[in-house]
Amino acid sequence: MEDVMAERRYGVQPAPTETTVRSGDWEFRDLEGDTFTRVLFVDVDLTETVAKGAVFEECAFRGVRFNCSVSTDTAFVNCTFTRCSFFDATFTGCKLTGSMFDGCTFGALKVAGGDWSFTGLPGADLRGAAFSRVRMREVDLTGARLEKAVFRDCDLSASWFHQAELAECDLRGSDLNVLNLDTARFRAALIDSRQAATVAAAFGFTIGEPGGEI
Repeated sequence: MEDVMAERRYGVQPAPTETTVRSGDWEFRDLEGDTFTRVLFVDVDLTETVAKGAVFEECAFRGVRFNCSVSTDTAFVNCTFTRCSFFDATFTGCKLTGSMFDGCTFGALKVAGGDWSFTGLPGADLRGAAFSRVRMREVDLTGARLEKAVFRDCDLSASWFHQAELAECDLRGSDLNVLNLDTARFRAALIDSRQAATVAAAFGFTIGEPGGEI
């Protein structure tokens, strides 16, 4: 069965799903080691589920609730999430490469480690979300709401931040070379001293000691 999926970066088309799971209540279910390929999940409740070492490949999730779920060393590869809820969800050491999020909610999302490269999060409301030590290369955060979010020690190489809101965002330890400082809005964002030199260079400043020669 083919699902209507969100548009991905560069227009890459996702694989069609082949089987469907609808409105099943999987609350508190243990998904350790389970594998799902090209499955469409519709309105499934995954609240407080625990997924360890599970694999979801080219799956689609529509209206699925991941609230308070805990995923550890689990892979969601090339998946699509449409109108899903991730309130207080935790991802530790997970792989979400190539996945797309469309119209999802992320209140109090926590991500530690893992690989979210090539993930699509355009326009996502990630206010207050926390990412630490996450590989996030070429992530699409165009127009994303990142106020008071945390991106500590993340690899953001070649990611898209056009028109992103970064006010009071904690970016310490992450690569700022990817930020388009002319379009991203980052009032009162928190950076470290090393990053300050990167920001100064981006705006054409030359750093020198007071009273010293340039």
